[in-house]
Amino acid sequence: MFKNKKRKRNKKNSENLPVYNRRTLINSILTNFRNNPSKEFNYRQIAKKLKIRDSRTRELTVEVLTKLCEDGKIKEVYRGKFKFIPSSSYITGTVSMIKSGAAFIISSDLAEDVYVSSKNLNKALHGDKVKINIWARKKRKSAEGEVIEIIKRAKTDFVGIVLVLKHHAFLDVTEHLMPYDIFIPLKNLNGAKDGQKAIARITSWNEKSKNPTGKILDVLGDIGDNDAEMHAILTEFNLPYKFPEELEKKAQIIDAKITAEEIGKREDFRKVTTITIDPPDAKDFDDALSYRMLKNGNHEVGIHIADVTHYVDNGTAINEEAYNRGTSVYLVDRTVPMLPCHLSEFICSLRPEEEKLTYSAIFELNNNGDIKNRRFVRTIIKSDKRFNYEQAQNIIDSEEGDFAEELKILNYLAKKLKNKRFKNGAIAFERVETKFELDKNGKPLSIFFKTAKDSNRLIEEFMLLANRNVADFIGKQKNRKLAKSYVYRIHDEPDIEKLYNFSNFIRRFGYNLKINSEHEIADSLNKLLKEVNGKVEQNVVEQLAVRSMSKAVYSTENIGHYGLAFDYYTHFTSPIRRYPDMMVHRLLTHYLDGGKSVNKDKLEKKCLYASEMEERSVKAERASIKYKQVEFLNDKLGCSFDGVITGVSENGLFVEIKENKIEGMLHIREMDDDFYVYDEKNFCITGERKRKRYQIGDNIKIKLISANIQKRQIDFGLVN
Repeated sequence: MFKNKKRKRNKKNSENLPVYNRRTLINSILTNFRNNPSKEFNYRQIAKKLKIRDSRTRELTVEVLTKLCEDGKIKEVYRGKFKFIPSSSYITGTVSMIKSGAAFIISSDLAEDVYVSSKNLNKALHGDKVKINIWARKKRKSAEGEVIEIIKRAKTDFVGIVLVLKHHAFLDVTEHLMPYDIFIPLKNLNGAKDGQKAIARITSWNEKSKNPTGKILDVLGDIGDNDAEMHAILTEFNLPYKFPEELEKKAQIIDAKITAEEIGKREDFRKVTTITIDPPDAKDFDDALSYRMLKNGNHEVGIHIADVTHYVDNGTAINEEAYNRGTSVYLVDRTVPMLPCHLSEFICSLRPEEEKLTYSAIFELNNNGDIKNRRFVRTIIKSDKRFNYEQAQNIIDSEEGDFAEELKILNYLAKKLKNKRFKNGAIAFERVETKFELDKNGKPLSIFFKTAKDSNRLIEEFMLLANRNVADFIGKQKNRKLAKSYVYRIHDEPDIEKLYNFSNFIRRFGYNLKINSEHEIADSLNKLLKEVNGKVEQNVVEQLAVRSMSKAVYSTENIGHYGLAFDYYTHFTSPIRRYPDMMVHRLLTHYLDGGKSVNKDKLEKKCLYASEMEERSVKAERASIKYKQVEFLNDKLGCSFDGVITGVSENGLFVEIKENKIEGMLHIREMDDDFYVYDEKNFCITGERKRKRYQIGDNIKIKLISANIQKRQIDFGLVN
């Protein structure tokens, strides 16, 4: 990862120099080789062609060339000289469908995506791994091809509404990006009735048939029933909605008794002041903080994490299920746990006044928050008090109440740690959580928002401290030969093309974003986020800023964490709800015991899978929020709202209602006072006759004309 140091730059030329992150650099280098297949280049020639002048990107260029050689994309013809390895016209990739029914194939073998029309998909579906034939380009500007083989289906189970006819039935699939309904023979209805929500599995797909054939696996219930709809969302993203009964039974018989022998193997923190701080509705407490003042005047802070792997052995059925799930899933009204409830809510949960086994990162900190000593040990604790965030915040604000002095010191140290992060280049994205007040049937009564306060940040900073130091302890080896395979949480530098577009956009509001170096980007973004706070355009600017960032993922290839400004980072602190944390616990134990480096390729596959499951979980959470937002508006048809334009497309405007941050679509067809033309470059649409312009950030008065719960779709009309 880059170092956060200021570098001297040529002021005359710096404005026009491209800025690369790892992904854009790989694509640019591959494109250069592909456009010059017979030529050889060394890294200096590549740097010159790509206008690379800063030392950080030059170093990254060498790393990328080495990686491309390892991946078989280029070859080193002799020392320091590289040449392109032509690939065949057949590549493998993943189907990413669009609303029209066509798709793009995303492949690591190409720097660009390949367009495939709906008729050339040959029954491939969204997410499928496929083999495609790329056609000769001729006059086409972009790559195009056809699917010739479906290597692996992403999913075979789909949610929809049962339509029973006289001689057969269909599942009218309600999932996005699934363009086919499923034919169901009457004998395969499994008790499903007309109009019910159900899950069907594709069992066959005749080459001559337009629709696949399937059978009903499970009847979810009636349309609009809360449980049926939440289960439908989970199934849509290929996530489980219930635990196998046999695993719940296995969890029930796990011996939770802590023996004297086990205590003897651990550091005893039962008499050290220890607390937990969690959301008010939390049931699984997987982290606790202990505090005591040391004789030398320094502070000892213990970050104690539920020792899940003590109870869940590798190779067991419970561990296998946890790996398959990857993470707990948090929908609007429920948590779908990664582990059986008896483990997550009782045996492993760090409940107050109960002795618990933990895996701990213990730090000695001075008054400035500097680390004077650290160790990673297995411990036994006994939490003295369970706070929710609001209770802890009240004590921090008033300086009165249980453990007020400890909370005051922990908050002071947390702020010191936070200041250090931002001084090093961390970015200050504050997440606003959308929350719903629900009635007993799950119907939303109101919408409110939660922002982080000192009590939230206190916990966050100490979790970051533990995660960073565990990764640093394993990964930071001067001799690379001694480096061990590990699970890192990595976050690449921003997508530069998106940053350029974002920079151009915010100039319309009078803001400026400097993007000449990585440290400058972080400083400039933080300044922007402060300036925009409380302004009408705040939400729009923040959303677009987040979209310009790369996604954080799990990997054995450490490139650091850009957003947090850490050279090393992992996930250690939530093993009850994240499987990668269980992997980290096991690896840390293995290496503390002197174990050799584990197989990197196998570990990388697990990292890729964990990242995929995390992404599915996030999408399911967002879908549940959108469903409840549409449900909330369902009885407000015709009502008018004050909105702000959050996006512009050729189809119309994306508009967010100011009071509740619900976003919907104002289609151009609903704007009948003029003929509007989309201007992609200027993020706006303009009326040809009256020249009225609508652009991102504009205030707009809209009325609700449709709230389609099944499609999770909101449509607005214009109030003149």
